[in-house]
Amino acid sequence: MAKKILFVNQEMTPYVPETELASKGRQLPGAMQERGLQIRTFMPKWGTINERRGQLHEVQRLSGMNVVIDDTDHPLLIKVASIPQIRLQVYFIDNEDYFTRRKMTEDEAGEEYPDNGERAIFFARGVLETVKKLRWTPDVILCQGWMAAAIPIYVKTAYHDEPTFNRAKVVTSLFEKQIKGDLGTKFKKCLEYKSANASLLKPYNEKFDFLELGKLAIDYSDGVVEAGQDISPELISYAKGSGCPYLEHQEGDPTDAYIDFFNKLAPDAE
Repeated sequence: MAKKILFVNQEMTPYVPETELASKGRQLPGAMQERGLQIRTFMPKWGTINERRGQLHEVQRLSGMNVVIDDTDHPLLIKVASIPQIRLQVYFIDNEDYFTRRKMTEDEAGEEYPDNGERAIFFARGVLETVKKLRWTPDVILCQGWMAAAIPIYVKTAYHDEPTFNRAKVVTSLFEKQIKGDLGTKFKKCLEYKSANASLLKPYNEKFDFLELGKLAIDYSDGVVEAGQDISPELISYAKGSGCPYLEHQEGDPTDAYIDFFNKLAPDAE
């Protein structure tokens, strides 16, 4: 049976402007699907995405759940579209408070949204709840971008006993710095969910910034990929020092190297 790979992407072309992260968000799942792997791909439904042009439509059977963050209910909307050139289906996590009328990291004035941390938490839990509803069991979960950084701790704690995720290997991709400021003092409190409790967050600074978020993702991952250019040397050093299996940056098409890396992490899933 073909290995199942869940891509949790912050960005993907053609839905957002091209960046190194957005290009990998599209290129890797498409190339792996061509090689016969089973793929599911998720990203946030940023407010800048034109739903008509992208031919997004809501999936009623998956929508309708609420995600509680800081004692507030936030409705979860799931939309879907496909990239016809590579026959790849993309699921979008949407919510009126966090995404519908908002840009990506910064507002129109160039200021980072003060609740970016909550947005990442909503996205992570929204992805995991939706995958459960799909009844699809990934062998490997690849997290690309800071918006996906809460996925590893949730998979290894709050969702560990779920049959959907209890055998999944989680891989974090390292890219260049994507947020300048911090996620505020409420991030730890908002992150708590089931067994992802406060005691697990004591080793980290009260204020989560891009570096601290990267450390959290690495600590709960089964593998780390050096995916981009200009990555923080401190984050690379932290990842290599963690003892976690590490894939160095690949020149050219990295698809085969990723697949080999995934096969070593999850050999029984081949």
